Amino acid sequence: MGRADARRAQRHGSRRAVKSGGIRRLFTWRKLLGAAFGLCLLGMGAFAVLYMVVQVPEGNAQARLQANVYKYSDGTLLARTGEINREIVSLAEVPKDVQRTFVAAENKSFYHDQGVDFKGTARGLINTVSGKGKQGGSTITQQYVKNYYLDADQTVTRKLKELVISLKVDQQRSKSEILAGYINTSYYGRGAYGIQAAAQAYYGKDAKDLDVAEGAYLAALLQAPSQYDWAVATPRGKALVKERWNYVLDNMVGEHWLDSGARQGMKFKIPQTPKPAEGITGQKGYIVNAARAVVQKQENITDAQFDVGGWTIIVNIDKKKQRQLEKSVKTKLIDKLDTKGRKLDKDVQAGAVSVEPKTGKVLALYGGRGLTEHWTSNATRRDYQPASTFKPIILAAALDQESQTQDDQQITANTRYDGTSKRPVKGSDDAFAPENEDDQNYGQVTVQTAMNKSINSVFAQMGVDVGMDRVMQTAGKLGMDVKGLPAVPAQTLGSMGASPMEMAGIYATLDNHGKKVTPQIVKSAQKQGDEPVKLPDAIGDQVIKRQAADSVTSVLTGVVDDGTAHQAVRNAEGLADQQIAGKTGTSDDNKSAWFTGYTPDLVTSVGLFGEAAFPRTADDGKKLRTGSQVPLKGAGGGGRVNGGGFPAEIWADFTAQAMGAPSKFDLDTDMGAAVTPPPDTSSPSPSTSPSDKASPSKKPSSPPPSSNPPTRSETPVTPPPVTPSDDPTTDPPTDPTTEPGPTSPTDPPVNPGDSRPNGDNSLTQ
Repeated sequence: MGRADARRAQRHGSRRAVKSGGIRRLFTWRKLLGAAFGLCLLGMGAFAVLYMVVQVPEGNAQARLQANVYKYSDGTLLARTGEINREIVSLAEVPKDVQRTFVAAENKSFYHDQGVDFKGTARGLINTVSGKGKQGGSTITQQYVKNYYLDADQTVTRKLKELVISLKVDQQRSKSEILAGYINTSYYGRGAYGIQAAAQAYYGKDAKDLDVAEGAYLAALLQAPSQYDWAVATPRGKALVKERWNYVLDNMVGEHWLDSGARQGMKFKIPQTPKPAEGITGQKGYIVNAARAVVQKQENITDAQFDVGGWTIIVNIDKKKQRQLEKSVKTKLIDKLDTKGRKLDKDVQAGAVSVEPKTGKVLALYGGRGLTEHWTSNATRRDYQPASTFKPIILAAALDQESQTQDDQQITANTRYDGTSKRPVKGSDDAFAPENEDDQNYGQVTVQTAMNKSINSVFAQMGVDVGMDRVMQTAGKLGMDVKGLPAVPAQTLGSMGASPMEMAGIYATLDNHGKKVTPQIVKSAQKQGDEPVKLPDAIGDQVIKRQAADSVTSVLTGVVDDGTAHQAVRNAEGLADQQIAGKTGTSDDNKSAWFTGYTPDLVTSVGLFGEAAFPRTADDGKKLRTGSQVPLKGAGGGGRVNGGGFPAEIWADFTAQAMGAPSKFDLDTDMGAAVTPPPDTSSPSPSTSPSDKASPSKKPSSPPPSSNPPTRSETPVTPPPVTPSDDPTTDPPTDPTTEPGPTSPTDPPVNPGDSRPNGDNSLTQ
């Protein structure tokens, strides 16, 4: 190589050296460290800004949703309702060892960490950016933040928010609050959100009753709820969940939360098979809706506010009595209807309510054929007439007001009235002449007889004698909703609307000696975190005098012992020795039929309602829609459906099973208790007097009532068998003035003859 070549080579080498040296000068370790430090400062600054900007948000609405839980009076589950099956419980309601199973499963350092796993979070960010999918490693705090404040989206932004919020939550909340939030918001499978719902779903018990082995399974579930559910898990899934279960318990031993000896003896508890959710099918729906309505009214909250959930409502319903009422309706009514062979039978709707008179508790309720089939509850609907079950209210008003007849005679059970059908009432500006059932004339009868036979003309006149305004006021005091109703004589036929719940309350007030009883279906109600709801008092003030109420009860025992309810009630097995008061009712055109009756300890109102199951044209050419009121006549294959038929039979069957040992009324009355009325000895021809009592100057044909009041709680007298000659409807006497008053309870009863038909004896009996 010549000199020229050498100089060129030297220049090229110099350039390479200069270039190499420049690179080394540009990327020195000092500069690299400085750049890294600068990036760290930038990251820290960005995080500081993020920390200041990101605030702990309100919990998301979905995470706050809970189920509303309804329980029977004994605390057993009645139903759960709501979009989310979750019932939030405090950490104090979860055993300490069970709490620790979740910590052992998910985050052993939970009690002393800062709420964030930086390594796990960084790993999750890297995997998210690189598209490798979800990455675990989060702390319990971070999982709680994700469940309660954020969502499950796998994005860098969501991960960074989770980090910041978790740090803040750890500073602002106690570890107990965070752990409680975590176990209450997590999903456990089987539609169960939160530990309480999970405990019920997998072990059929409340969270407070879980043991360590059960808690370890629920904690293990959170890793893969669907895969680890024992009922549906594959053999591989079962092996994995048992492995996870062992892992949880071993961690507890390692953290000194579980004794190693106890751990060795612990066995895996196989969860129960899944059960359908306790929804609102059948009668449960009617009970739930009635209870819900009470709470919403008392708290003045909307449907939307209530549906957020968190309510635990205990009802007064007695599970055994509820089942018995449902059984009685089935055996005494439903089984006798042929809805396929007789379309008319589809129109029959039944409703019933049973109340404890001393407490006002609603012990049983029948609302219809099931909420999914018939939305309206027949137990609380008020669109059908109570008919002659209103008559005791008229008598109660008369006795409480110490009212007198048109000829100034005080109204008592002994007072005589003209029972002629279609007799115009006297003393009213409103013309009214009600027809008795089958247009039957009775002539002069006592009030006791008129109640037994449910004679419309007598009680129409009595209502006018008392004053219809006073009658309606008394109805309101006893518990009937009379707001806006006119005080006219036609109301004596029970032409207003009323529900079985309402009528049960009215008769319970009579049973409770005139002290107001308002049926109460809710025993207690409380929303999670709030004070219990203050419920209205079921037992109120004395609304009518005790003697008035007890006298009505005394008279109503005659309806059962010698009246329209006798055949159905007294022939029922188990009721022969039980004192019973009650009244039947059959509305105009037979669109409703009732029996409301009571013993000293149980009041039950049963109503049957004719409701069109399908559209049709009525006999008079009127178009009927589904749901229109229609007659019950012919249902069950018979004729008119009377209160003494299906309703009384249901009542008797239920009461015989539900009442307990026979008991006696404690009555404070000088009218006698269940005194058998004398025979009707009056002419069927109309009397010239609208309300008549034997003249004091005339001597009765039998001894007068004893001047001494009867002892309380006399045993009712059951009349002997019928003889045709005793029937005043077939061989009426001619003298309208010779009917004696009721015999004294100390005297031998006079056989009145069994002139009772199978059904009701008045148009609105």
